[in-house]
Amino acid sequence: MTSIRHKTPGSRRLDALTPTDDGYLDAAREAILAVGWSRTTLTDIARRAGVSRMTLYRRWPDTQTMLADLMTREWGRVVVEAAGTESPGPEPLHRISRAVVATVRGLRANVLLRRIVDVDPELLLPYLLDRRGRSQDSLAGATAAVIRDGQASGSIREGDADVLARSLLLACHGFALSAHTMTDGAAPSRDADVTAYDAELARLVERFLQP
Repeated sequence: MTSIRHKTPGSRRLDALTPTDDGYLDAAREAILAVGWSRTTLTDIARRAGVSRMTLYRRWPDTQTMLADLMTREWGRVVVEAAGTESPGPEPLHRISRAVVATVRGLRANVLLRRIVDVDPELLLPYLLDRRGRSQDSLAGATAAVIRDGQASGSIREGDADVLARSLLLACHGFALSAHTMTDGAAPSRDADVTAYDAELARLVERFLQP
């Protein structure tokens, strides 16, 4: 997977994290699911991980940096799981379409993302309004690589692959976070049936990229 990482103070490549660090991120995830991020402290995470708070400080300078690593790891796993549902060998256009829909469905169902949206939605605003995060860059980079493959074979239209991939990412924000608001009902539920919108997303991707 092509990865173009967003740099933040104190951030590290996730492939540099140790299994022990993964355990600390597991503790942070557990805390967020239990009480929400705004009520989670390094003391709470350290207690859940069975270490001292200074042990965590030696790895992450603050909770925001730890959150960035947790989110990048979490969304990366969603992408890997979505890719695992794909049958081998489809042409790039259909591979992108299926992967995009599977990833959006995975994000929509992810318990950590749902918890953040329900309790601490402001955590997502910087990545929607001000800057791209590492997860977004990684997704866009991987998509751009497949787009280039498709352009080389003639199955995807010409154009700047990075711009095309990032444009798809912009569209996916709405489908991942807001699809349920487009369903009928006085109080749309996040568990609403949005199958019809996923089908439209697949058509959107394919028609956007077809030659």
